[in-house]
Amino acid sequence: MKKTVLSATIISALAATSFTALADGPNFYGRADLAVTNSDMGIATQNQKSGTIIENNFSWLGVKGTEAINSDLEVVYQMEFGVSNFDNSGNTFAARNTFLGLKSATAGTILVGRNDTVFKASEGGFDLFGNTNSDIDLLAAGQARSADGFTYYSPKIADLVTLNATYLMDDNYDQDTTADNMYALSATVGDKGLKSQNYYVSAAYNDGIENVKAYRGVAQVKLGQVILGGFYQNSEHVDSKYANLEGDTYFVNAAYVMGNLKLKAMYGSDDSGLGKYVSRYVGSVDGAALETVSDVDLQQFSVGADYRLSKNTLVYGHYTKYDGDIKLAGATQDLGDDIFTLGMRFDF
Repeated sequence: MKKTVLSATIISALAATSFTALADGPNFYGRADLAVTNSDMGIATQNQKSGTIIENNFSWLGVKGTEAINSDLEVVYQMEFGVSNFDNSGNTFAARNTFLGLKSATAGTILVGRNDTVFKASEGGFDLFGNTNSDIDLLAAGQARSADGFTYYSPKIADLVTLNATYLMDDNYDQDTTADNMYALSATVGDKGLKSQNYYVSAAYNDGIENVKAYRGVAQVKLGQVILGGFYQNSEHVDSKYANLEGDTYFVNAAYVMGNLKLKAMYGSDDSGLGKYVSRYVGSVDGAALETVSDVDLQQFSVGADYRLSKNTLVYGHYTKYDGDIKLAGATQDLGDDIFTLGMRFDF
């Protein structure tokens, strides 16, 4: 009897050990991120409402994991959904990164499905106000999360450089484009988390995805408690009908970290008119059309602070000023807005 119990115990332990060696997951995870915001115009807010509102800053639920096939190859998978039932949007779930792929230490990683394009991902950790009403995508174009595509990440070359690519199939569901191809390329150097290296540099090119041709460069460096960053992008619309939408976008930012407190500031400028701020503004004006936009002159200044209450809980606040104007069919339109936000984020 004792031998039978001992044998069963050993077999169970070995089975558990083997499973652990072969698989990591599935792991359930998520984020709840809510903020109270006051905005004069509401162009930049998540629900594009003015006044004092509650913003759901891309809360999500997901499951992900890996399973080894052999010593050099494993299956990777992720299914992630935006959760919107904090508000009255009517859409409980929204599509986020969801893919199935293979990962090899020697050949790299290939993912199939929906994913951030490598052009979007090239921002690394630059966006200090990401997923809020002050995200860089309000000015910068090409921040796409696209389905029906392939994403490739090379192994880190010389423990330093990674080469990456996104290719979208012709039937990409959200494309209304005259582009011949839809792809993006990037190269990154360093560590976007500024941990294994105290710097991050990337260069990226986007062709046709979200009807944009663009190239960008991003750089960040950590000097003790100070983090400094710079971002430059040139963008143009692929459709000659919108030849008026072309220009440059740039940002500079800085953060100062003191224990659990991070102070941060960012300045940005755009004259392309291809970011979300201009397209949302034009969409809010009756009878306006993007092809009538000219003389875009938009600036963004943001200052704020994050404070980590615990490993998983963050409170934050910021003030953002949008300033500038555009011409719609020759008539000047004011783009100015003042935004105050106070929020809380919980990760699990």
